[in-house]
Amino acid sequence: MAPVQTFKSKSPFKKSNDLLFDPAFIPAELQDPLPSGYVIRPLCRTDNQVRSNSSFLKTLEVLTTVGAISDADFQRRFQYLQDHNDQYFTIVIEDMNVPATLAGSATSSTPNLVTPGRGKIVAAGTIVVERKFIRGLGLVGHIEDIAVSGDQQGKKLGLRIIETLKAIGKQQGCYKVILDCSEKNVPFYEKCGFERKGVEMGWYVVKPTAAKL
Repeated sequence: MAPVQTFKSKSPFKKSNDLLFDPAFIPAELQDPLPSGYVIRPLCRTDNQVRSNSSFLKTLEVLTTVGAISDADFQRRFQYLQDHNDQYFTIVIEDMNVPATLAGSATSSTPNLVTPGRGKIVAAGTIVVERKFIRGLGLVGHIEDIAVSGDQQGKKLGLRIIETLKAIGKQQGCYKVILDCSEKNVPFYEKCGFERKGVEMGWYVVKPTAAKL
């Protein structure tokens, strides 16, 4: 299994227990193509809170039904992912141009650093690193839940999310990164460097039992 690559990053965020994983895993150069005032970072434990009429969960609603998730349930799920943050890497793009609406939110007093959760979440995505026996205990990255707010179309935020998730997968030592998509989205993912491989199959449980947090 390939070792995790290490590198220096000029991330605008410092390592924190409030972030899902070390922001240094996001290559610094991937911040540069974003629109002015936008940043890409790990999911934060307060990202379920609504700011400027947006949140991580509201952003996901462009994909499918999210459901009513309490703060306690969100925190339990976040903690599980953080406890396994060598497998789960969820990122968001935050528009820092929007004034904060939460009391206590402010720009960090540390030069060149900003406080996550100060702006508006406008895009999100996840890569899950699967540990396999084949390929010499190889790793495979699975990209999931790519979401961009409807009012943010045309800014190439989806492309920036995909580029970042691919970079994280490569750094973790994945020998491939894969995803499922609808037929209409094939051209977009081909532009992102993906190619058709096989056929997606799915089996949905008719009456699933309650999900275990």
